[in-house]
Amino acid sequence: MLFDSILYGPIHSRRLGISLGINLMPTTHKLCTFDCVYCECGWNTPVSHPVLPDVDEYEHALESKLQALLQEGVTPDVFTFSGNGEPTLHPRFADIMRITVRLRNHYFPTAKISVLSNSTQLGRDDVVEALKLADNRILKLDSGIDETMRHIDQPVNKALTVAQIVEWLRPFDGDFILQTCFLRGQHRGQVIDNTTPEELSAWYQMVEQLHPQQVMIYVIDRQTPCPTLEKISREEMEAIAAPLRERGYSVSVSA
Repeated sequence: MLFDSILYGPIHSRRLGISLGINLMPTTHKLCTFDCVYCECGWNTPVSHPVLPDVDEYEHALESKLQALLQEGVTPDVFTFSGNGEPTLHPRFADIMRITVRLRNHYFPTAKISVLSNSTQLGRDDVVEALKLADNRILKLDSGIDETMRHIDQPVNKALTVAQIVEWLRPFDGDFILQTCFLRGQHRGQVIDNTTPEELSAWYQMVEQLHPQQVMIYVIDRQTPCPTLEKISREEMEAIAAPLRERGYSVSVSA
Protein backbone atom coordinates (compact mmCIF):
# COMPACT_ATOMS: atom_id res chain seq x y z
CA MET A 1 0.00 0.00 0.00
CA LEU A 2 1.82 3.08 -1.30
CA PHE A 3 0.61 6.68 -1.25
CA ASP A 4 0.74 8.16 -4.75
CA SER A 5 0.78 11.84 -3.76
CA ILE A 6 2.24 14.28 -1.25
CA LEU A 7 -1.09 14.57 0.59
CA TYR A 8 -3.72 11.92 1.19
CA GLY A 9 -7.04 11.82 2.97
CA PRO A 10 -8.29 13.05 5.29
CA ILE A 11 -8.68 9.51 6.58
CA HIS A 12 -9.97 8.26 9.90
CA SER A 13 -6.99 7.13 11.94
CA ARG A 14 -7.67 4.66 14.75
CA ARG A 15 -5.19 6.54 16.93
CA LEU A 16 -5.38 10.17 15.80
CA GLY A 17 -8.89 10.94 14.50
CA ILE A 18 -9.55 12.72 11.18
CA SER A 19 -6.06 12.85 9.74
CA LEU A 20 -4.66 14.65 6.73
CA GLY A 21 -1.72 12.49 5.70
CA ILE A 22 1.55 13.97 4.51
CA ASN A 23 4.02 11.92 2.47
CA LEU A 24 7.49 13.43 1.96
CA MET A 25 8.94 10.28 0.44
CA PRO A 26 8.75 9.05 -3.19
CA THR A 27 5.30 8.20 -4.52
CA THR A 28 6.44 5.07 -6.38
CA HIS A 29 8.35 3.17 -3.70
CA LYS A 30 9.20 3.08 -0.01
CA LEU A 31 12.26 4.92 1.25
CA CYS A 32 13.09 4.29 4.90
CA THR A 33 15.92 3.70 7.33
CA PHE A 34 13.98 0.67 8.59
CA ASP A 35 12.54 -2.21 6.58
CA CYS A 36 9.98 -3.37 9.12
CA VAL A 37 8.48 -6.80 8.62
CA TYR A 38 5.02 -5.37 9.33
CA CYS A 39 5.16 -2.20 7.18
CA GLU A 40 2.01 -1.71 5.12
CA CYS A 41 4.13 0.02 2.43
CA GLY A 42 6.05 -3.19 1.74
CA TRP A 43 9.82 -3.57 1.46
CA ASN A 44 12.34 -0.85 0.66
CA THR A 45 13.23 -0.49 -3.01
CA PRO A 46 16.84 0.59 -3.65
CA VAL A 47 16.87 3.63 -5.96
CA SER A 48 19.99 5.61 -6.85
CA HIS A 49 18.32 9.03 -6.96
CA PRO A 50 14.93 8.98 -5.22
CA VAL A 51 12.60 11.82 -6.17
CA LEU A 52 11.29 13.80 -3.19
CA PRO A 53 8.93 16.78 -3.29
CA ASP A 54 10.71 20.11 -3.13
CA VAL A 55 9.68 22.74 -0.61
CA ASP A 56 7.77 24.96 -3.05
CA GLU A 57 5.87 21.95 -4.42
CA TYR A 58 4.96 20.91 -0.90
CA GLU A 59 3.81 24.39 0.13
CA HIS A 60 1.59 24.74 -2.94
CA ALA A 61 0.08 21.28 -2.48
CA LEU A 62 -0.66 21.83 1.20
CA GLU A 63 -2.19 25.27 0.80
CA SER A 64 -4.37 24.12 -2.11
CA LYS A 65 -5.58 21.15 -0.09
CA LEU A 66 -6.37 23.24 2.99
CA GLN A 67 -8.31 25.75 0.90
CA ALA A 68 -10.33 22.88 -0.60
CA LEU A 69 -11.05 21.36 2.82
CA LEU A 70 -12.18 24.75 4.10
CA GLN A 71 -14.62 25.09 1.20
CA GLU A 72 -15.89 21.54 1.78
CA GLY A 73 -16.44 22.20 5.47
CA VAL A 74 -14.07 19.41 6.48
CA THR A 75 -11.96 20.13 9.57
CA PRO A 76 -9.03 17.76 10.17
CA ASP A 77 -8.10 16.85 13.72
CA VAL A 78 -4.48 16.38 12.80
CA PHE A 79 -1.90 16.76 10.05
CA THR A 80 0.12 13.55 10.11
CA PHE A 81 3.60 13.12 8.65
CA SER A 82 3.90 9.45 7.71
CA GLY A 83 3.66 8.15 4.14
CA ASN A 84 6.00 5.90 2.16
CA GLY A 85 8.86 5.79 4.64
CA GLU A 86 10.64 7.90 7.24
CA PRO A 87 9.52 11.56 6.90
CA THR A 88 12.54 13.03 8.70
CA LEU A 89 14.78 11.73 5.89
CA HIS A 90 13.69 14.69 3.76
CA PRO A 91 16.74 17.00 3.66
CA ARG A 92 14.55 20.07 4.22
CA PHE A 93 12.28 18.58 6.82
CA ALA A 94 12.78 21.59 9.14
CA ASP A 95 11.65 24.04 6.44
CA ILE A 96 8.65 21.86 5.67
CA MET A 97 7.68 21.79 9.34
CA ARG A 98 7.80 25.59 9.54
CA ILE A 99 5.58 25.88 6.46
CA THR A 100 3.15 23.36 7.92
CA VAL A 101 2.87 25.25 11.21
CA ARG A 102 2.24 28.55 9.41
CA LEU A 103 -0.47 27.14 7.12
CA ARG A 104 -2.07 25.14 9.91
CA ASN A 105 -2.29 28.28 12.05
CA HIS A 106 -3.93 30.17 9.19
CA TYR A 107 -6.47 27.60 8.01
CA PHE A 108 -7.14 25.12 10.83
CA PRO A 109 -5.59 26.47 14.06
CA THR A 110 -7.21 23.79 16.23
CA ALA A 111 -5.60 20.92 14.30
CA LYS A 112 -2.56 19.19 15.74
CA ILE A 113 0.59 18.37 13.83
CA SER A 114 1.85 14.83 14.37
CA VAL A 115 5.04 13.22 13.12
CA LEU A 116 5.33 9.44 13.03
CA SER A 117 9.04 8.69 13.10
CA ASN A 118 11.21 5.64 13.65
CA SER A 119 13.64 7.76 15.74
CA THR A 120 16.67 6.95 13.57
CA GLN A 121 17.37 10.56 12.54
CA LEU A 122 17.38 11.99 16.06
CA GLY A 123 21.15 12.34 15.90
CA ARG A 124 20.58 15.32 13.57
CA ASP A 125 20.07 18.66 15.33
CA ASP A 126 17.89 20.01 12.52
CA VAL A 127 15.50 17.07 12.87
CA VAL A 128 15.28 17.45 16.65
CA GLU A 129 14.53 21.17 16.34
CA ALA A 130 11.92 20.50 13.65
CA LEU A 131 10.23 17.85 15.78
CA LYS A 132 9.89 20.39 18.58
CA LEU A 133 7.50 22.30 16.30
CA ALA A 134 5.12 19.32 16.22
CA ASP A 135 2.30 18.91 18.72
CA ASN A 136 2.75 15.15 18.77
CA ARG A 137 6.15 13.53 18.35
CA ILE A 138 5.19 9.87 17.90
CA LEU A 139 8.47 7.99 18.10
CA LYS A 140 8.91 4.27 17.59
CA LEU A 141 10.67 1.61 19.62
CA ASP A 142 9.44 -1.92 18.94
CA SER A 143 11.65 -3.75 21.44
CA GLY A 144 14.02 -3.16 24.33
CA ILE A 145 16.33 -5.92 23.02
CA ASP A 146 18.73 -5.30 20.15
CA GLU A 147 18.33 -8.66 18.45
CA THR A 148 14.55 -8.42 18.40
CA MET A 149 14.59 -4.80 17.24
CA ARG A 150 16.83 -5.83 14.34
CA HIS A 151 14.59 -8.77 13.40
CA ILE A 152 11.41 -6.66 13.47
CA ASP A 153 12.63 -3.30 12.16
CA GLN A 154 15.58 -4.44 10.01
CA PRO A 155 17.48 -1.13 10.24
CA VAL A 156 19.58 -0.12 7.25
CA ASN A 157 22.28 0.84 9.75
CA LYS A 158 23.18 -2.63 11.04
CA ALA A 159 25.11 -1.12 13.97
CA LEU A 160 22.06 0.70 15.37
CA THR A 161 21.23 -0.29 18.95
CA VAL A 162 18.29 0.22 21.26
CA ALA A 163 20.63 2.05 23.66
CA GLN A 164 21.50 4.55 20.91
CA ILE A 165 17.84 5.30 20.22
CA VAL A 166 17.13 5.65 23.95
CA GLU A 167 19.97 8.18 24.26
CA TRP A 168 18.55 10.16 21.35
CA LEU A 169 15.13 10.18 23.01
CA ARG A 170 16.34 11.32 26.45
CA PRO A 171 16.69 15.04 25.56
CA PHE A 172 12.93 15.21 24.93
CA ASP A 173 12.46 14.68 28.71
CA GLY A 174 9.41 12.53 28.09
CA ASP A 175 7.70 15.11 25.86
CA PHE A 176 6.84 12.59 23.18
CA ILE A 177 4.57 9.62 22.49
CA LEU A 178 6.23 6.22 22.45
CA GLN A 179 4.79 3.87 19.83
CA THR A 180 5.28 0.10 19.75
CA CYS A 181 3.85 -2.59 17.50
CA PHE A 182 3.44 -6.00 19.14
CA LEU A 183 3.49 -9.08 16.93
CA ARG A 184 4.54 -12.69 16.52
CA GLY A 185 5.64 -14.67 13.51
CA GLN A 186 8.62 -15.89 11.53
CA HIS A 187 10.86 -14.23 8.97
CA ARG A 188 13.72 -15.92 7.12
CA GLY A 189 13.56 -18.84 9.54
CA GLN A 190 13.79 -16.58 12.60
CA VAL A 191 11.02 -16.61 15.21
CA ILE A 192 9.85 -13.09 16.05
CA ASP A 193 7.92 -12.39 19.24
CA ASN A 194 8.13 -9.19 21.27
CA THR A 195 5.43 -10.31 23.73
CA THR A 196 7.46 -12.83 25.78
CA PRO A 197 8.13 -12.17 29.49
CA GLU A 198 11.77 -11.35 28.70
CA GLU A 199 10.77 -8.94 25.94
CA LEU A 200 8.11 -7.22 28.05
CA SER A 201 10.48 -6.84 30.99
CA ALA A 202 13.05 -5.08 28.78
CA TRP A 203 10.35 -2.95 27.17
CA TYR A 204 8.85 -1.88 30.52
CA GLN A 205 12.32 -0.90 31.74
CA MET A 206 12.83 1.17 28.60
CA VAL A 207 9.51 2.95 29.13
CA GLU A 208 10.49 3.70 32.74
CA GLN A 209 13.78 5.18 31.58
CA LEU A 210 12.14 7.48 29.04
CA HIS A 211 8.87 8.24 30.87
CA PRO A 212 6.96 9.34 27.74
CA GLN A 213 3.85 11.47 28.11
CA GLN A 214 1.87 8.70 26.39
CA VAL A 215 2.42 5.16 25.15
CA MET A 216 0.67 3.89 22.01
CA ILE A 217 0.67 0.15 21.48
CA TYR A 218 -0.92 -1.42 18.45
CA VAL A 219 -1.16 -4.55 16.34
CA ILE A 220 -0.83 -5.19 12.63
CA ASP A 221 -4.00 -4.08 10.86
CA ARG A 222 -3.30 -4.39 7.14
CA GLN A 223 -1.49 -6.73 4.78
CA THR A 224 2.20 -7.01 5.64
CA PRO A 225 5.17 -7.85 3.39
CA CYS A 226 5.98 -10.77 5.69
CA PRO A 227 2.93 -13.08 5.41
CA THR A 228 3.63 -15.17 8.53
CA LEU A 229 2.93 -12.50 11.16
CA GLU A 230 0.26 -13.01 13.79
CA LYS A 231 -2.12 -10.34 15.05
CA ILE A 232 -2.13 -10.10 18.85
CA SER A 233 -5.56 -10.19 20.52
CA ARG A 234 -7.06 -7.17 22.26
CA GLU A 235 -7.14 -9.11 25.54
CA GLU A 236 -3.40 -9.71 25.41
CA MET A 237 -2.73 -6.10 24.40
CA GLU A 238 -4.76 -4.86 27.35
CA ALA A 239 -2.75 -7.17 29.60
CA ILE A 240 0.47 -5.66 28.21
CA ALA A 241 -0.85 -2.15 28.91
CA ALA A 242 -2.07 -2.91 32.45
CA PRO A 243 1.26 -2.73 34.36
CA LEU A 244 2.06 0.66 32.84
CA ARG A 245 -1.39 2.01 33.62
CA GLU A 246 -0.97 0.85 37.21
CA ARG A 247 2.21 2.98 37.34
CA GLY A 248 0.31 6.03 36.11
CA TYR A 249 1.17 6.00 32.40
CA SER A 250 -1.35 6.96 29.76
CA VAL A 251 -1.54 3.96 27.43
CA SER A 252 -3.70 3.69 24.31
CA VAL A 253 -4.35 0.30 22.76
CA SER A 254 -5.24 -0.11 19.08
CA ALA A 255 -6.23 -3.69 18.41
